[in-house]
Amino acid sequence: MKLAEALILRADYQKRMAQLQQRLIRSAQVQEGEQPPELPQELLTELEAIATELTRLIQRINRTNSTTLFQNAPLANALAERDVLRLRRSAYDSLINAAAMRQDRYMRSELRLVSTVDVAELQQQVDRMARDYRELDAQIQAMNWATDLIEDE
Repeated sequence: MKLAEALILRADYQKRMAQLQQRLIRSAQVQEGEQPPELPQELLTELEAIATELTRLIQRINRTNSTTLFQNAPLANALAERDVLRLRRSAYDSLINAAAMRQDRYMRSELRLVSTVDVAELQQQVDRMARDYRELDAQIQAMNWATDLIEDE
């Protein structure tokens, strides 16, 4: 199995667990004398089985990411760089949105708000970060499809 396939499977397992959680909540209580829509114990058994599989899969993904080289460093390092790049871009984008917000004044006596940052310059930085993120993400995705998932030890 390729690393990319394992990542897709991980997302599927996570969605399945969230769905089971919702089904468990719906079946947690019923009116006296009524039957739950589904048997909670069966749902819990399924949840535990998926949790076990998900744990094994994540361990294999993590081992693969830490041992696979990407640009002379572990793939895990590139993943951390990509994640932080996304967080930085989001923070800058929020700052731009706050600084560029228009405030209409109806009277001259109302306080006028002014931006404390250079929005144009920040936007250029955000654009560069977005480009860098896309390029790094594309390289990581290509690596994921070329890398075999490490088998259980």
